[in-house]
Amino acid sequence: SLGMGLYVQKQSGANTVKVTRDIEKTIAQVAKDLPPDVKIEKLFASASFIKDSIKNLSETLLFAAIFVVLVVLFFLGRWRATFIVILTIPVSLVVAFIYLFVSDASINIISLVSLSIAIGMVVDDAIVVLENITKHIERGSRPREAAIYATNEVWLAVIVTTMTVVAVFFPLTFVKGLTGVLFKQLGLSVTIVIITSTLAAISLTPTLSAMVMKYRPVKKDAPFWTWDGSVRRWLDWFDNFYESTLKWALRHKTFVMITSLLVFALSMMLFSRISTEFFPEADEARLSTTIELRTGTRVENSISLAAEIDSLFRAKYPEVKIVSTSTGSDDQGGWASMFSAGGTHVIRQSISLIPVDERKRTCWDIAEEMRQDLAKFPEIINYTISTNEGMGSFGSNTVDVEIYGYDISATNILAKELADRIKNVKGAKDVKISRSKSKPELQIVFDREKLSASGLNTSMAAAAVKNRIDGLIATRLRQTGNEYEIIVRFRKDSRNTLTKIENIGIPTPSGQLVRLAEVAQIKEYWAPPSIERKRKERVVRISLTPYKRSLTDLQADLQTIIDSTPKPAGVMVQISGAIQEQMEAFMDLALLIVVSLILVYLVMASQFESLKMPFIIMFSIPFAFSGVAIALYLTGTSLSVISGIGAVLLIGIVVKNAIVLVDFINLMRGRGLDLYEAIAVSGRSRLRPVLMTSATTILGMFPLALGIGAGSELWSPMGVAVIGGLIFSTFVTLVLVPVVYAVFVKRTERRMKARAYEGLDFLNGNGNKE
Repeated sequence: SLGMGLYVQKQSGANTVKVTRDIEKTIAQVAKDLPPDVKIEKLFASASFIKDSIKNLSETLLFAAIFVVLVVLFFLGRWRATFIVILTIPVSLVVAFIYLFVSDASINIISLVSLSIAIGMVVDDAIVVLENITKHIERGSRPREAAIYATNEVWLAVIVTTMTVVAVFFPLTFVKGLTGVLFKQLGLSVTIVIITSTLAAISLTPTLSAMVMKYRPVKKDAPFWTWDGSVRRWLDWFDNFYESTLKWALRHKTFVMITSLLVFALSMMLFSRISTEFFPEADEARLSTTIELRTGTRVENSISLAAEIDSLFRAKYPEVKIVSTSTGSDDQGGWASMFSAGGTHVIRQSISLIPVDERKRTCWDIAEEMRQDLAKFPEIINYTISTNEGMGSFGSNTVDVEIYGYDISATNILAKELADRIKNVKGAKDVKISRSKSKPELQIVFDREKLSASGLNTSMAAAAVKNRIDGLIATRLRQTGNEYEIIVRFRKDSRNTLTKIENIGIPTPSGQLVRLAEVAQIKEYWAPPSIERKRKERVVRISLTPYKRSLTDLQADLQTIIDSTPKPAGVMVQISGAIQEQMEAFMDLALLIVVSLILVYLVMASQFESLKMPFIIMFSIPFAFSGVAIALYLTGTSLSVISGIGAVLLIGIVVKNAIVLVDFINLMRGRGLDLYEAIAVSGRSRLRPVLMTSATTILGMFPLALGIGAGSELWSPMGVAVIGGLIFSTFVTLVLVPVVYAVFVKRTERRMKARAYEGLDFLNGNGNKE
C-alpha cells in the first residue's frame, strides 16, 4: 500500500528512550483522529534495541550475582559466611548508583556492562579476608581474635590487589577517540565499585565476622549428602593434590619453566589464526537496501520492480516483519537528498525483522541470501544491504579504498577497474563506488553585458531563476499553535522542459520581464552529482562490507589488487575505513597495555618495597594473554577492540591471585619457615581463596560471554577474553609463580652467602692485600 515515511532525528544529548516514548504518545493521539483506512505503523526505533539491550544486561547482572552467591556458598559451606561476603555486592552497587546520580549519568548499556564486569570482582577482597578468618576460627581462635589477626595477615595484599586493578581501569578514562568515549564510564564505574568493595572487605567483613561467625567443628564422619561429607572432602583432596604437585614442580623447576615458555610461545602463534574486526556488530533486527537501476529509468518502472522485490522478500523470508520501500528523489532539494544519491533509478528499502530470539538466522545471513536474490535481476546495476545503521554498533566495519586525483575521468576509470576486481575477493560484499554516475544537468551561463543592459547582475538573475524552480518562502501561516511555510514556485508542467525554462521571466529594476534565453545560454551536459574532497584533494571511494572474513586477510587481498593495478600519473590509492580505524585502535590498546604494566609494577613495587617481588608476580600476566588466544580461537571469536579491552583488564585481574600467594609466602618466611616449606604451606593455605576469587570473576562474566539476547554480540568477546585469560593464568599462577619465586630467592640467598663468606675470609685475613 502507498504511504509516506517520517524520520525523526533527536537533538544531540537528548535521551533516546525518553524522546521515543514521547513520540509514541504523540502518534497514539494523532492516530485517534485519522480515518479508518489510514494507519500509522512504527518501522524502526533505536530505543527498542537500547531497551532490549538494557533488559538483557540487567538479566545478565542478576544471573552473575546468583552465580557468585553459589560459588561462595560452595567453597565456604556456611550461610553466615556467605551472607557476610555477599553483603559487599549491594554496598558496592549502591555507591555505584550514587556515582551515576551525582555525575548526572544514566543507567545505560555502558554502566550495566561495567557493573556486570565488576560483580564477580567486588567479593574477591571479602573472600580473601573471610576465608582467612574462617581458618583461624577452625583452628580454635575466638571470632573476635580471628577477625583481628586474620585481617592483619592479608590487609596489605588486599590493598595492593585493589590498587593494581585501579591502575588498569582508571587509565581507561584518558583514552582518546571512539575507544575512549566508549570506555570512560566503564573505567570510572569499575574503579569506584572496586574501591568501595575493598573498604567494605577490610572494615565491614571483619566486624560482621566477629559478631555472627561461630566455631563449627568439622564432622569427619559426616554423611555424603552434607557439605562436610562431600564438598569439604573433595576440597581437602584437592588441597593435598595441589600440595604434591607444587612440591614436584619445586623439584623440577627447569622443566616447569621451559614447558611454560613453550606453551606461551605456541599460544601466541594462535593470534595469527584468529580473525580480526574493528568492533563487533550487533543484530538490531533491521536491514537497509539501496538498489540502483540504469540512470534515466522511468519512475513507473522503478516502482514496478520495487513492488516485485518487496513481494519476493515478504514471501521468501519468514523473518521479515515490515518492508518500507521508496523510489525517486526529493525534487525540492530537501535534507534527505544531501546524504544519499537520488533519482528515479534508485530504490531504497528499510526492512524490519522479527526479534533475534524469535529466529534462527542472524541478520547478516539473511542479508547475504538477499544479495543473491538481487543479483538475479538483470535490471539492477548495483545494490548494497546494510546491517549497521542503527545504534547497536559503536563502529562501522565498512572498508574503504580511497582514490585521490584531480582528473575525474581518470579516477572514475580506475575506480571502476578496482571495483570489478574487488568484487571477486572472498568476503567482500556490497562493493560500491561513492561517486555516482554522471547525470544530465542544465548549466545556465549568463551574459554579463546583456544583464547589465537590463539593469541586472548575476546574483539577481540566479536568485530569480532559483525562486521560480525551487521555490521561495513567501510567508508563514500560523494556525492553532502551528506554523506552516508557504512556498511559491512554478507548477511542474511550467518547468519540466528546456523551452519552458528558457521562457522564465526575470524581473528588471524598471519593472519589465526579460526572458532567460535573452540574457543567458542554457547548456545540457552530463556531470557527477557531487565531487567529494578529503584533505583538500578530490577523492572517490570504493566501499565494501566484510562478510565472514577477517579484516587483516581482507586487507592483504585488497593491497595485492591495488599494487598490481596500473595507476595514472598523479593518482594515489590507499585503504581506509574500518581497517585504518582498527589499526589505530589496536595501537592505542598496545600503548594502554604498556602503560598498565608499568603502573601495576610501580604500585606493587611501592607496596612490597622491592623491585624483585613485582617482577615475580607479573609472570602470570603473559599467560593471561595465552588464555585469551586459546579462548578466542576455540570459540571462533574475533579479535576486536572489545576483546582487546578484555585483555587489558586481565592485567589488573590476574595479578590479584599472585599477590595474595606471594604476600603469604613472605609472611610465612618471616615467621621462620624454610623457603620450600613456606611455599608449600602458603600454596595450600591460599589455594581456596585463589580458586574462589577466580571462580566468582569467571562465573560473574559467564552470562556476558554467552552472548544471548539483544546487543550481546557487542560485549560477548570481552567476556570470552576475560574468562579464557583468567582460567589459564590461574593455573599458571598456582604452579609457575611459586617456582619463579623459589628460583629468584634461591639465587639471592646464594649471592648473599657468597658475600658473607667473602666478608668472613676478609676478617680472617685471607682477603686480597695491596
